Amino acid sequence: MTHAPAPSRMRRRVLIAVLSVAGVAASAVTANAMFFSPPKPPPAAISTSTTTTTTTTSQQTADPTTAAPGTPGTTNAPTTAPATTKPAAQLPPQEPIPPGAVRVAEFVAECPFTHRLPDDPIVFPKLPGVSHMHSFFGNVSTNAHSDVESLGKATSTCNPKKDLSSYWVPTLLVDGQPVEPTGTTFYYLGEGVRDDVTKRIQPLPYGLRIVAGNAKATAPDNTTNSRWSCLHAGHVGASKDFVNCPAGTMIESYLDFPQCWNGKDLDSADHKSHMAYPVAGDCPATHPVPVPKLRQVLRYPASGDPARFKLSSGPGFTMHGDFFNAWPEAEMAQRVRDCINRIVKCGPDGRP
Repeated sequence: MTHAPAPSRMRRRVLIAVLSVAGVAASAVTANAMFFSPPKPPPAAISTSTTTTTTTTSQQTADPTTAAPGTPGTTNAPTTAPATTKPAAQLPPQEPIPPGAVRVAEFVAECPFTHRLPDDPIVFPKLPGVSHMHSFFGNVSTNAHSDVESLGKATSTCNPKKDLSSYWVPTLLVDGQPVEPTGTTFYYLGEGVRDDVTKRIQPLPYGLRIVAGNAKATAPDNTTNSRWSCLHAGHVGASKDFVNCPAGTMIESYLDFPQCWNGKDLDSADHKSHMAYPVAGDCPATHPVPVPKLRQVLRYPASGDPARFKLSSGPGFTMHGDFFNAWPEAEMAQRVRDCINRIVKCGPDGRP
């Protein structure tokens, strides 16, 4: 006959079983903590410096029609302004308009010739020697590898020196020899739109890139918006091709850049689509942001028979201009506020 275990022996067995179960549970908790620890909270957002526009970079393939024959396709990196922008740059107090100020919406930069290179950092970035010959003005460092960072670290021939932008055009050849302009004025204008539109013009965004004119034109047409004329010989008239200027005068080139921005892209595949010209005195809905009109005026010490003239891109109607904006944001914003929006003519110092 068997007997039930004594109560004390039973309690010991139960206690041992409970401790065993607890040990297993503890081990499971420990393992879970080792392999499934909760993620650490993300670090606090890093504040950014105060500027007018922030940009992010995305790779985009260049328009294949811009590639030179026999050269590889080029890759551009147009930047896009984000939906959220940083606070506007701090500007000095606005001064009153002085008596006798000329009421024309304008400020200027005088930017002498710097150098020649067969480079184009907008159309053929990082491909030195691929382009036709260009004459550069303003920023002294411009080459095929230039970007907004490198331009911002360089110096400039411009008056004002604060304008670190780069401007370039095809080189003019006279009797096969390069001739550089002795007059190089870049006007920033509020004309071409209604006064109410002029008053809401915004600064050109930092890093904006634009190409105006048509380097591949085969005849004068509506894409060849440059024009040639004669300094001090207005009776000759203007033309899209070279003109015959009298002895003692100079041939000059005028080119107006578009002044309506799409509000987001600092470049585009053809380097034009992100910009537009105004229609009926206002910017079209596709490009709703009015910005200053850049007018490029170059005066060359040359005259006489236009058959002696040629551009590195071809005939006179292939004249075009490239602009890479590297104005410090506060300098650009102050000039737009004080000169363009108020319709006041200002000099290189941004003052009436």
